[in-house]
Amino acid sequence: MSGNTHNDPSAINCDELLGAGLVPPEPLIFERSTPGLSAVSLPPADVPPVDPEQVIPRELLAAAPPPLPEVGELDLVRHYTRLAHRLLSVDGNFYPLGSCTMKYNPKINERAASMPGFINLHPLQADADVQGMLEMLYHLRVFLAEIAGLAEVTLQPCAGAHGEMTGLMIITAWHRSRGEDRPKVLTPDSAHGTNPASCAMCGRHTLTVASKPNGHVDLDDLRAKVDDKTAALMITNPNTTGLFDPQIKEIADILHDAGALLYLDGANMNAILGIARPGDFGVDVMHYNTHKTFSTPHGCGGPGAGPVAVCEKLRGFLPGPQVVQHEDGTYGWASPGPNSIGRVRSFYGQIGVLLRAYTYIRALGPDGLRNVSEKAVLSANYLAARLKDAYKMPFDPPYAHEFICVPDFRDRGVTELDVAKRLIDFSIHPPTMSWPVAHCLMIEPTESESLATLDHFADAMLQIADEAKNKPALLHHAPLTMPVHRLDEVTAARKPDLRWKPANEESAAATPAPAPQGETVRK
Repeated sequence: MSGNTHNDPSAINCDELLGAGLVPPEPLIFERSTPGLSAVSLPPADVPPVDPEQVIPRELLAAAPPPLPEVGELDLVRHYTRLAHRLLSVDGNFYPLGSCTMKYNPKINERAASMPGFINLHPLQADADVQGMLEMLYHLRVFLAEIAGLAEVTLQPCAGAHGEMTGLMIITAWHRSRGEDRPKVLTPDSAHGTNPASCAMCGRHTLTVASKPNGHVDLDDLRAKVDDKTAALMITNPNTTGLFDPQIKEIADILHDAGALLYLDGANMNAILGIARPGDFGVDVMHYNTHKTFSTPHGCGGPGAGPVAVCEKLRGFLPGPQVVQHEDGTYGWASPGPNSIGRVRSFYGQIGVLLRAYTYIRALGPDGLRNVSEKAVLSANYLAARLKDAYKMPFDPPYAHEFICVPDFRDRGVTELDVAKRLIDFSIHPPTMSWPVAHCLMIEPTESESLATLDHFADAMLQIADEAKNKPALLHHAPLTMPVHRLDEVTAARKPDLRWKPANEESAAATPAPAPQGETVRK
């Protein structure tokens, strides 16, 4: 909740801004409880009753049943349906979350991955019983190697960060096979936070390479920091500022001349699919984020996949076993060679996610994949062109799949957080904020969105820019159409209250202090 008016003389009470369309707060499911109601009808037990005290130690038995809510089936369905409709999601809302590539997941992918012939398989079944699955995995790794312009791919890693770790393990093993200990990994100052974390997991340490004011790598700083202790440079290209670094081949040459390798964080491959192949501009190792590039599910802690592609000289270091095609045309598993880093995942990877990626690639084909990138780049540059007069652009176009803008309204007390919260009122998920440039918004429209959606977003951003100049108090209270006003995120993070207690169990000591005037409190 926010009653902050930044000492604005035009400040107004938040309640005055709320229209008739305000969504009412949804009671907790506990608050809807009515004794005696139930949402389920269980069949009679088909086994004899058992006295719990005869089979469970007394100290483990509760004195009373848990205080679960008692509601009817229809009330239960309506409650969770209303909650679901209040969520912002890719299926329900525009989600321009820069750096995360929250693109639409085609439902045909979900249908293919849920086919009984796939979901009913067991990883320990004999190869002869799972030839269809093995064929799919084999062709997927061949497709991914071709898209990367590299020699071979492992499908084992279960997320992009896991792919990073796997790639660094391969790099470390390759250097050690040559009798070298190279503990230093270079990362540009715009690198993803997982890059140094992956280095630490592999016993490497990172050194930051500076960027020039135009967002490209400073080659002089790179040359000064590359030495015989450098294992690799981890670079994202296009980078997090939404720029493709045209120096990438020269960067690769600098590293290779020093005996180091070039690692590509493939987070932004959806900007160059079918246009440029990393292997062709000098990359030795890279990982894919299937959710970002090949439209598989993202977020909520669910399964991911981070396939890793390597150049020819690193092929023998890939984890195993590796899916292969035999001379007779059948498919099976090849045991890892003596230089392999070993298994990095139980069984063979996140098969369901890989199935979705395979379906996406086969549905689009080479021309379709290129079209994905062309549309993603076009969408980002279109939005940037519409917003450039109302928002500050730290870097010059052309942009790749995303761009950074800065709401330059701090003289009116309006911050990037105010802009982001106001976007919720337009049914738009806020973009990434304050990274990698202070006070910025990082906007990525993806190729999935229609021109009408892009215009809706641009119109909303332009209206917010006008409000920042003429009605800043309104933005201080946004969002205005949600069940609650702006939350106190600091207190929520430091003092979370996650347990519901009936009113008669509340003690005086546990009673929260009255909210400041103009704010709303709700558990």
